[in-house]
Amino acid sequence: MAVTQKVFWHRELPPLDGEVVAEHVLEATSDRVPGAIAYQDELWSRCHESLMTHACRRLEQEVERLGGDYAHVLDESIDSRHDPVTDTAWLYGKFTYVLLKRAAG
Repeated sequence: MAVTQKVFWHRELPPLDGEVVAEHVLEATSDRVPGAIAYQDELWSRCHESLMTHACRRLEQEVERLGGDYAHVLDESIDSRHDPVTDTAWLYGKFTYVLLKRAAG
């Protein structure tokens, strides 16, 4: 059975046929929203969903670009950012992952 999932988050284990190629760091941001973000408020939730969508898409692109088969996210750090000039806010995420390639054979 072929695995179509390319990104595995934290406790999700990638297929056993994957061999670690290298560890990488990916940075992503959410869409911007007006105002300021407070942890776990409605704007934070909206931005978090946007950030995770962007990060997943970017991780899938990096797997392809680097010639791997899977990415296993090991760690993430998420911070809120605010631009006082435009009064917009967004989330910034930094994701540490290992790139895996299916074992030959």
